[in-house]
Amino acid sequence: MLADTVLSQRTASGVRYTVRQPGTGPQARIGDRMLVHYTGFLPDGHIFDSSVGQGKPLRLRVGRGEVIPGWDEILLLLPQGSRARVWIPAALAYGARGVLNPDDDSKFIVPPNTNLVFELEIVKVR
Repeated sequence: MLADTVLSQRTASGVRYTVRQPGTGPQARIGDRMLVHYTGFLPDGHIFDSSVGQGKPLRLRVGRGEVIPGWDEILLLLPQGSRARVWIPAALAYGARGVLNPDDDSKFIVPPNTNLVFELEIVKVR
């Protein structure tokens, strides 16, 4: 389901991405504030988190460690208005620690050492 036949690009760190809709707005610089809609998928296609389901985009400052390292990297490459599918290696996501389920700490929302896939939309850069 998450395989993509469109040519993707790869960063030096190993983040892979396919721009589905090029943005025409400003491109973020380190420290800029951004609004980003996202849906996060595990390798089997299961959605583990989504701003769309929460009804509002995520607010963040890019390049400041407020999000996983793979996001800090890719968000600097996508101008406002962009939509992209992004594949992030586990080491640039949650790594060996994963993400525990807050309701049951014997289960993981994101298992350790899991590569992730995101659908991203850059809503606003300021």
